[in-house]
Amino acid sequence: MMTAARIIFAGSPAFATPTLQMLCERGHRPVAVLTQPDRPAGRGRQLGSSPVKQLALELGIPVLQPLTLKDAATQAGLRALAPDLLVVVAYGLLLPPAVLAIPSRGCVNVHASILPRWRGASPIQAAILAGDSETGVSIMAMEAGLDTGAVYSCARLPIDAQETAGELEQRLAMLGAAALAEQLDGLLAGKLQATPQAAEGVTYAGRISKADARIDWQQPAARIARQIRAYNPWPVAETTLGGQQLRCFAARVGSDGTPAGGTQAVPGQVITAGKHGISVQTGDGILELQLLQLPGKQRLAAADLARGRALTGVVLGG
Repeated sequence: MMTAARIIFAGSPAFATPTLQMLCERGHRPVAVLTQPDRPAGRGRQLGSSPVKQLALELGIPVLQPLTLKDAATQAGLRALAPDLLVVVAYGLLLPPAVLAIPSRGCVNVHASILPRWRGASPIQAAILAGDSETGVSIMAMEAGLDTGAVYSCARLPIDAQETAGELEQRLAMLGAAALAEQLDGLLAGKLQATPQAAEGVTYAGRISKADARIDWQQPAARIARQIRAYNPWPVAETTLGGQQLRCFAARVGSDGTPAGGTQAVPGQVITAGKHGISVQTGDGILELQLLQLPGKQRLAAADLARGRALTGVVLGG
C-alpha cells in the first residue's frame, strides 16, 4: 500500500465535501484544509462556516482561511507544509503561480463540467440554462489560466429533464469524488499524462448574481423553465405579483392558450389560475408554474396560491 501522501485540500461548498471524505477514507488525510473565510449568512447575518470547514473540524484536520493566497506569509505557511499534492474543489479563491508551484506533484482541480465547455464559476447552472443533455466532471491539472489546464480524465452523466441545479450538484459531487479516486494513485506516483484541452468548443460560465434570476417573460417558456431549474436552490428565479416578490422553484412548459375573451395575452400575463395551477404567457409558449413562494411565507403549490385570488389576466413582473 502506498504511503499516505501529504495533501492540502482546498474547497468551500457542500459540492467539495465528498472529495474530502474520500481522501480520508483512502488513507490520504489532508495535512491542512484551505477554505473561504467565515461570512455573515441568514437573516441574523451571523458568521457561518463553509461546509468544508465544518467537515474538516469534525475530522480533526487543521483549517486555514486566508483572505488571499497572494501574500508572502500565507505562501510561506503552505510551503512549510511540504505538500505532495494540492487538491482543489470549488475553493473560490484564485491560486497564484507561486502557490501552484508549491506541491511536488502539482495541483489538481475537480471541475464540474466536460472541459473545455463551461470553464468558470458556475458550470452546473450554465449547463442547465443552455439545455445541455449531459455534463460531467473533469480532473484537471491546474495552471495560471481560468480552467485551462490539461485534463487527466472526464466522467460524464446525463442531465435529467426536470433536474434542478441543486439535484445535479449532488450527483456531480459524488461523481467528482469517484473520478479523483480512480486517478489518485497515478497522480501521486507522477505516472499520469494529461491531455491538453481542445481549442474548439470553449465556453465560460461567469459568477451568478441575484439579478440573473429575474424572469424576463419575453423569453421563451422553455428558456424560463431552464432558468428556474438552474437557479434552484440559489439565487432562485423570481418575478413580481402585485408589486410583491414571487419566487419560482419549479415550472414546466405547457400548451398554448389564450385568456378569457380570446384576446392574445401579453408576456407575463396569467392565462389560467385555479385548482390545476397557474399558466403564464411567455414570449413563446405557455409556462405552468408549479412551486412558488411569497415574502415571509412557506413554499406552496401554484394551485394553493391561486385559491381565493383573482389572478387570471394579471401580468406578472409588471
